[in-house]
Amino acid sequence: MEQSVYKRHIYNEREHWWFSARREIINSIIQNLKSKKKLSILDFGAGSGTNIDMLCKFGNVDVFEKNNKTKLYLKKKYKNIKKVKILEKIPKNKYDLILAADVVEHIKDDKKIINSFLSHLNEKGYVLITVPAFKFLFSSKDIALKHFRRYDKKNLFKLFKKKYLVKKLSYFNFFLFLPIVFSIIILKFKNSKFINYAETTPNVILNYILKKIFIFEKNFLQFINFPFGVSILLLAQKND
Repeated sequence: MEQSVYKRHIYNEREHWWFSARREIINSIIQNLKSKKKLSILDFGAGSGTNIDMLCKFGNVDVFEKNNKTKLYLKKKYKNIKKVKILEKIPKNKYDLILAADVVEHIKDDKKIINSFLSHLNEKGYVLITVPAFKFLFSSKDIALKHFRRYDKKNLFKLFKKKYLVKKLSYFNFFLFLPIVFSIIILKFKNSKFINYAETTPNVILNYILKKIFIFEKNFLQFINFPFGVSILLLAQKND
């Protein structure tokens, strides 16, 4: 990502409706694993660390972030937190859970990185990923974020089906799909570079409303898979 994007994420990740609601949804998925033990977790491509505090509730968290300035920020922030370790490189450790939240779309060879997770998973370990959905929504925002692609459920499933057991595969950000799609199409038509607007926390009232609508989806994701949405969530288990 562009350096300005990392700076914006650091400033906005705690309160911005999208970051905070996605965090709640990821939290609910991990809770449903119903593990009786503390998990060993790798937060792969942690960015500004938006999910680290949440992950700490479930166990010890190793954090891998490639961007050096953001990694330095995380080292300072978590230097006195024993449950969190900021990595320089991924060790040969085995984990119960690897989280890659909006990461693999940044990686040119996504199949290679997904297959590499296998060597870092314990027996019956899980990979949980989120990615942006639908090629037709690819915009100047994706370019600024240095995305190689957006996904649909079919091509995401193909990356996992042979070596993992897919436990959950659903679109999400479902209830806000139509207004977001309409906004993106209009902005694309205007050839607008709107990433600054999209990733800056809106006024308190609008931010609260958007967050509540998005978070509400966690109550449904326990039982159903949404037929469309702005993003996709996949939970897969190592298939030994």
